[in-house]
Amino acid sequence: MVVGVAAPSAQAAPVAPAAAAVGAAYDTETGQALAAWDCNTGNVCFWNGFGGTGGRCMWDVADPDWTSGTVKCSWATTKEVKSVYNRGTSSSLTGVVFYRNTGYNDRIGCTRQGQKGDLAGTYQVRSHQWTNGRCG
Repeated sequence: MVVGVAAPSAQAAPVAPAAAAVGAAYDTETGQALAAWDCNTGNVCFWNGFGGTGGRCMWDVADPDWTSGTVKCSWATTKEVKSVYNRGTSSSLTGVVFYRNTGYNDRIGCTRQGQKGDLAGTYQVRSHQWTNGRCG
């Protein structure tokens, strides 16, 4: 099962800005308030706020284009990624590599399994994939 977020619904729009204003995290699809760093086990999560806050996009699979496919990150082309949490559980994968462009092009960085943290926050991420290679 793929878990993620899509474009926000009309009902969710009023909730998201209020949550962001106070530094909380929220699901960009439902507008549901979340605790900072709330990311389901087995997934990788990215936020447009530092400290696991702001709008969250979440996947349990690789994604070559955050704006198309089953999982769509509604803010991928308008906001920078500022934090990441890799809650992957596979014993054969060491991390998640994220890229500036679609199709796994222009590598920005990699976050090891079980790790979370803030990024530079100066770039948009458009794709990511799980890896068993070098991470860090």
